[in-house]
Amino acid sequence: MSQETYELKAEARERVGKGSARELRRNGKIPAVIYGDKQPPLSIALPYKDVHLKIHAGGFMTTIATIDVGGKKIQVLPKDYQLDPVRDFTMHVDFLRVSRDTIVTVNIPVHFLNEEASPGIKRGGVLNIVRHEIEFTCPATAIPDAIEVDLTGLDIGDSVHISAVKLPEGVTPTITDRDFTIATVAAPAVLRSEDEEAAEAAVEAEEEEAEEAEEGESEE
Repeated sequence: MSQETYELKAEARERVGKGSARELRRNGKIPAVIYGDKQPPLSIALPYKDVHLKIHAGGFMTTIATIDVGGKKIQVLPKDYQLDPVRDFTMHVDFLRVSRDTIVTVNIPVHFLNEEASPGIKRGGVLNIVRHEIEFTCPATAIPDAIEVDLTGLDIGDSVHISAVKLPEGVTPTITDRDFTIATVAAPAVLRSEDEEAAEAAVEAEEEEAEEAEEGESEE
């Protein structure tokens, strides 16, 4: 399960638009919208500090929150947020109303376990992570903190595909048309360099032999 839920107190917004949003930010608040569940969108204002801290604490997009709007408590899941590209200032947040039956699409981080039990990594191989996150559909009330990938037994040249990962019940990857790769164990850079050097040496040897043959023919 995803980390524990939290609660935010909000005020309903009657005025919307850029001017109203700027005024809110000047007063230490963030404009936000709650939508979904076949209900009209609800414009709200949230305390800037509380939201900004939650965003940067991690797990914001996969943790259900309760928003108290004038005493009415609404369960939501963050769906998007906007940051100022220069100041990293939180500008706006979109929330989705959720219930026990709500199915959501979320990006879940991948955690790799038992690197010490991978023969390839022990021999100096490098874990090449193809996907740090994977997009899944799952119940809004059962979003995993992470998907765990076991590296036990992996040797250099081996790959981990999604079919090898045990997923929690109800959690399904959105990519269904192929058994996609999550990570590989690649040869260490030293070995790759040695191979490249050997190939270059072989080319040089061939060139020297060709030059010697040409010189021999010219002398004749």
